Amino acid sequence: MVRRGHEVQVVTGYPNYPEGILYKGYGKGKHIDEIINGVKVHRCFTVPREQGSLKRMMNYYSYAVSSTKFVLSKKCLASDGKKFDIVFCNQLSPIMMSHAAIAYKKKYSVPVIMYCLDLWPESLIAGGITRQSIIYKYFHYVSKSIYRQMDRILITSKMFADYLSNQFGIKQNKMEYLPQYAEDIFEPMEISKNDATFNFMFAGNIGEIQSVETIIKAARLLSDFPVKIHIVGGGSDLDRIKKLSNGLKNVIFYGRRPIDEMPNFYSKADAMLVTLSADPILSLTLPGKVQSYMAAGKPIIGAIDGETKMVIEDAQCGLCGKANNPEELADNIKKFIMKDTDRNVMGQNARKYYEKYYDQKLFMDKLENELNNSER
Repeated sequence: MVRRGHEVQVVTGYPNYPEGILYKGYGKGKHIDEIINGVKVHRCFTVPREQGSLKRMMNYYSYAVSSTKFVLSKKCLASDGKKFDIVFCNQLSPIMMSHAAIAYKKKYSVPVIMYCLDLWPESLIAGGITRQSIIYKYFHYVSKSIYRQMDRILITSKMFADYLSNQFGIKQNKMEYLPQYAEDIFEPMEISKNDATFNFMFAGNIGEIQSVETIIKAARLLSDFPVKIHIVGGGSDLDRIKKLSNGLKNVIFYGRRPIDEMPNFYSKADAMLVTLSADPILSLTLPGKVQSYMAAGKPIIGAIDGETKMVIEDAQCGLCGKANNPEELADNIKKFIMKDTDRNVMGQNARKYYEKYYDQKLFMDKLENELNNSER
């Protein structure tokens, strides 16, 4: 947006994702200002997430309080000393990160656009919270209040629209589909095979909801086939997944790697894997890795329901079975390595679909149009 001639300032917290530990040079309760790619970034006090539910709640609310306090101060103004024209709220977890945006809206009477990447309070389910619990019901109330105060909600999955409408009464004309794009480092790449082994790769966070266990169980069923499974990433479920893979010679772990190394990993894969736990709400999401896979022109083999399954089938870029079903995943991998499967066409279709729906310029054009149309 800066390159397009707009003034942009960012209010955010201390960097501590994904390990929940503050990056070096941040912390000590201080407000930190810095310039990144021409954007003025205001970092507000945030308790690092670390481990445990208490720390997580402190992390959630410390940022909500400190960021709200900052945006209500005289420091949060445009370079000309006037109010900003619009607030864009990038909504991941937790939903309370939106409090500052709402506070600014109320003080200065400017519109707020939310970019909804995570559904709340459903994201709590991944942490073991049940829908019958007091915590879930409390955050359902909080989420309803926040979603309803947004002037516009941009959704990253088409299926989010029905959920937000049914759960919180958000009108369909208040929402617009704007899927994520992949970083431009992911370009189409060819595989130079020098052996008969087929390489399949999972790249991304390894938590319980990612259901990487399904991949490991499928790998066990494929031990007699020329298949290797490469797992790049880390997360809360990594240790358990490694233990589950004990004895398997066709599974290799690489740990978490920086994004600039990912094209090199992708270049070695014949196809990419995407999995997610079987859950009616999780099935509404489209994991961001799908766009990266498509940008690289890679076929996708999935064990996943809902939106992602629909996208893979619509793009004709791979094979997809049910979530949590290692037998079907193994069968689809077998089908993929058979000669009658046109693997190159799948990869080409993936890239074409990316260029049609998930291209970065297309995303920025749509976002800029939304921002311009929402100004009061």
